[in-house]
Amino acid sequence: MTKSDIVTNVAKRVALHKNDAERLVEIVFESILEALNNEDKVELRGFGSFRTRYRKERKGRNPKTGEEIKVPAKRIVYFKPGKELKELINKS
Repeated sequence: MTKSDIVTNVAKRVALHKNDAERLVEIVFESILEALNNEDKVELRGFGSFRTRYRKERKGRNPKTGEEIKVPAKRIVYFKPGKELKELINKS
């Protein structure tokens, strides 16, 4: 499913013009990004939660040459699925 598919689905379900639905989806995504950038946790009950984690600096290897390189420290986004989402996905 793409962002465009989500916009189309929202527009149909809420009976909005596609441009309005697209703006609504953009606002939701921007809100999530802003919260994560501020190191806040984003929790969507029944779906899951997003948070950022720090990865330490580490040594890596260039797969082509085998040369050792330094991988810098960075923040990554981590998603933890909620109980309802896990149950839905693992439904027999």
